[in-house]
Amino acid sequence: MGHLIEFQQVYKIYQMGETQVRALDGVNFAIDKGEFVAIVGQSGSGKSTAMNIIGCLDVPTSGHYFLDGVDVSTMDDDQQAVIRNKMLGFIFQQYNLIPKLNVLENVELPLLYGGVPERERRERALSALDRVGLADKYKNRPNQLSGGQQQRVSIARALAGNPSVILADEPTGALDSHTSREVLSFLKKLNREGDTVVLITHDNSIAVRAKRIIRLQDGQIIYDGDSSDPQAVVQPRIEEEDDLDEEVDA
Repeated sequence: MGHLIEFQQVYKIYQMGETQVRALDGVNFAIDKGEFVAIVGQSGSGKSTAMNIIGCLDVPTSGHYFLDGVDVSTMDDDQQAVIRNKMLGFIFQQYNLIPKLNVLENVELPLLYGGVPERERRERALSALDRVGLADKYKNRPNQLSGGQQQRVSIARALAGNPSVILADEPTGALDSHTSREVLSFLKKLNREGDTVVLITHDNSIAVRAKRIIRLQDGQIIYDGDSSDPQAVVQPRIEEEDDLDEEVDA
């Protein structure tokens, strides 16, 4: 059985004036169905570039990205859009809910774009809201809900399309710590129920809630393994500090 997500020697190189920036510098990893993985790194580590490629929002400069055995790296924008709509559910830091639509209509929106008939759309949206415990709020507008509830609506919207992968980009970035824990508990629950969850974050305390951590630095993987391993959260030392230590020792 193949992997659900696979990066093979993925490079993403930007030309910034005279300088070449290697946002991803020969990255290899695979994620299987049913995993809960956090892709972690500081700003500039390459984690957002990795997310954009996984989410079919961008393609590698070279190398291959396979999603459920299909090579997405060679697709054009339209082909990527079809795959994105069919296979991926997105959860963003900003909930991206439309204020003038009620909760049910917000959850139905991707299904509407996908051409799902009205009755099936409604059933799937209500079922997704039920999974996040908000079926009773389906008539409410987003501004009548708390931040945590709005994020749960955005999770329901991601679930309604029955995606192969739930891709969560800093999903707790706009929430207080209590509500963050609640949202992360939801992601863990969805994973226990069989969903594949890929979480993108810069925050170690959030990353350790996943089962596996892939840590990026300067476009390369510096750790890939169990989130409970102490190495998973050890921040790499910056080279300049090492040079300074040597000078002090001398």
